[in-house]
Amino acid sequence: MASAYHEVYADWKRDPDAFWAKAAEAIDWYRRWDRVFDPREDVYGRWFAGAVCNTCYNAVDRHVTGGRADQLALIHDSAYSGKVTRYSYAELMREVVATASALWNQGVRKGDRVIIYLPMVPEAAIAMLACARLGAIHSVVFGGFAARELATRIDDATPKIIISASCGIEPGRVVPYKPLLDGAIELARHKPDACLVLQREALRCDLIPGRDFDLADQVARERAAGAWVDCVRVAATDPLYVLYTSGTTGQPKGVVRDNGGHMVMLRWTMENEFGVKPGEVFWAASDVGWVVGHSYIVYAPLLAGCTTVMFEGKPVGTPDAGAFWRVIADHGVAGLFTAPTAFRAIKGQDPQGSLISGYDLSKFRTLFLAGERADPETIKWAERHLKVPVIDHWWQTETGAPITQNPVGMGVLPVKYGSPGVPMPGYDIRVLDDAGHELETGVLGNVVLKLPLPPGCLPTLWGADKRFRQAYLDEFPGYYKTADAGMIDEDGYLFVMARTDDIINVAGHRLSTGAMEEVLAEHPDVAECAVIGVADAMKGQVPLGLVVLNAGASREDGAVEREAVTLVRDRIGPVAAFKTVVIVKRLPKTRSGKILRGTMQKIADKEEWKMPATIDDPAILDEITLALKARGIGL
Repeated sequence: MASAYHEVYADWKRDPDAFWAKAAEAIDWYRRWDRVFDPREDVYGRWFAGAVCNTCYNAVDRHVTGGRADQLALIHDSAYSGKVTRYSYAELMREVVATASALWNQGVRKGDRVIIYLPMVPEAAIAMLACARLGAIHSVVFGGFAARELATRIDDATPKIIISASCGIEPGRVVPYKPLLDGAIELARHKPDACLVLQREALRCDLIPGRDFDLADQVARERAAGAWVDCVRVAATDPLYVLYTSGTTGQPKGVVRDNGGHMVMLRWTMENEFGVKPGEVFWAASDVGWVVGHSYIVYAPLLAGCTTVMFEGKPVGTPDAGAFWRVIADHGVAGLFTAPTAFRAIKGQDPQGSLISGYDLSKFRTLFLAGERADPETIKWAERHLKVPVIDHWWQTETGAPITQNPVGMGVLPVKYGSPGVPMPGYDIRVLDDAGHELETGVLGNVVLKLPLPPGCLPTLWGADKRFRQAYLDEFPGYYKTADAGMIDEDGYLFVMARTDDIINVAGHRLSTGAMEEVLAEHPDVAECAVIGVADAMKGQVPLGLVVLNAGASREDGAVEREAVTLVRDRIGPVAAFKTVVIVKRLPKTRSGKILRGTMQKIADKEEWKMPATIDDPAILDEITLALKARGIGL
């Protein structure tokens, strides 16, 4: 069918308030808004000011009362245990209410924070919805983060309760969570009132009397008692959650998501952008610790009355490169959303796609890729073997939903390899030079979004309005800085080329090299260091540490390198994929002392580079080149 995109985008641009007011009719409100958008509120304005709502009610309760009580809401598929657990909307509501009652009994009230530190288990989604039911603010922390990272988030969010598990499961190993949780609480200045711990059979743990409680026991008691908890009415502008994303200083940024605008945007995207209708099955193969898991495992599919799949497994190795096809076939998945890394892994294990023919993919319509740059060869491989549209799209933790997309729900536009599509309604994308002047079509520059941001985007950072302005708004007045570099072509397609700060993208996970540098600098033999992201065929990017030793350090280089790698993996966690440290004599710097990370990255990636005009000593780049080549990097 012909795409309606251009007409829909023009409708939004002509009257944004009317456009989003119409979209908001898909949401149930206790009280409607005074203004669709109020530019006078907070940093750049707020959406649906004056409205009163509840996200849990819209995601669960209204489907139970509206005829979907027996429809599947959540399918949890664990490749590790071989078990599949299914929840109808009625069953999901029962579990959410019981969990909310357990939290209420621990003193959790509207506005309190709850940290959720869980693996990919159904209890994670249920806990998020239970918090939303109470008007409490959840902050999910990815289970792969180490104790210090968790402690930083505890101190920033100051949670009343932490919900965790005894362990997580990875291919070939069990990851104990309880020692990480205990270590984080010990490190943190803020101490939670209690911890609710899910005991998993793969590795049970000891509970600390008076502080730790068995989550399953608490929930079972409330369920057996027939406990009921009403949905707490909250302002549309009240926070639903805080999700921490890497900051350029190593200090994480708490992205705030509101209730009202978030629901309106996510509900709209399911049909219009992803082309998935109520009752159909959608699968986001991500983790609930990342924004994709928040938006497209938990909230968007449930708000739309779809069935969502939650998968505990990997694209390869659980048990083979056919795992994704098995899940799609078993559960009748219509749309899959994953990172390009997953498909590079599958392609590497099964280059001919021979495993695909063993599964019934007749209900599968669309593959969506995001989280990192999707290379054309991976897209072509997926198109060739799956014979469905492969849609690359682009967004950020801060936006909560796609900025650019090829909106299949409005009719597919021509695919341009290397581009994540065209701007979605709500986004006026511009490309500016460093001085803030708009650039011509096809010219690389700073990708920015004209204010105001649409519904669902962050209104600020948790407890840090000033930092929010400094990080996103001050450099280009009137615009939100994405910190990505790119260009727009003559047809309006965006091409995102690179990050403009020190955030690297490891298998779809945004990680701060600054945070890794802070850890490396703690090694007693390290004088200074730099971490850069280098291209990796499987993960997109991997971190590389360059280290200068203290004068007089007599240790063997190899021993220091191994210790430095261990230090980062212990502090940041395995998610960092930090495996390589190269000891160098000096780091290249500008005359003002700024380390030239971008130039070193180009050398490591064998890209063409020019001598920086501000470099202090050009000979250092020759030293770096030789040191990298000696380790097989940049050859």
